[in-house]
Amino acid sequence: MPVAVITGGSKGLGRALALTLAERGWSLVLTARGAGALAEAGQAAEERGAVVRTVAGDVTDAGHRGEAVAAARALGGVDLLVNNASALGASPLAGLAGLGTAGLREALETNVVAAHGLLRETLPLLRSAPAGAVVSVSSDAAVEAYPTWGGYGASKAALDHWSAVLGVEEPGLRVWAVDPGDLRTELYRTAVPDDPDEAARPEPESVVPAFLRLLDERPASGRYTASALLEAAPAAAGR
Repeated sequence: MPVAVITGGSKGLGRALALTLAERGWSLVLTARGAGALAEAGQAAEERGAVVRTVAGDVTDAGHRGEAVAAARALGGVDLLVNNASALGASPLAGLAGLGTAGLREALETNVVAAHGLLRETLPLLRSAPAGAVVSVSSDAAVEAYPTWGGYGASKAALDHWSAVLGVEEPGLRVWAVDPGDLRTELYRTAVPDDPDEAARPEPESVVPAFLRLLDERPASGRYTASALLEAAPAAAGR
């Protein structure tokens, strides 16, 4: 069975992707800070046939990352690394003038530095996998200048570029940065607590087919949007 490591796997997009991969026969290592929600997500994945290991903790902690990689190694390796765990840096969001350096540092540590640390530990396993892949969950805030999203957007822009360089340096892997679009998630609700359009936002499950398309078709490493991947036309190479 292929093995996926998914950070932020207890809720939202991470959980939705985990459950779908479980139905496809993947083994899973799920990580998240909330032990209760993580255990529930793990049980739901097991009910769909997956072998699951849950590792509760903060992805910015090197010891936690080591535990997750050890769990994956015990399952046979790592075929897919999904960098999904994210931090806003401030909640509700604030303009750059009001964003403290600690908040910016939190966003960068969770969204970029932790992804790098996890990649360094999983890279030998990914290289030896038959079809190793890395997915970094991005955001339109990485490429659009939205007021109050500067810290979070900067961290996601850095993650995009990190992913692009990794794709060039590791031609044997597929490395995709994916903008899933605005979804009805706890992260977005925390960022914009009084959003009048919340009910209209799609559920995370609606974009999972975009990620599956990447895994099935294995297009070139690059940046993709879920909306483009969900269109009928063949996926185009990312920007």
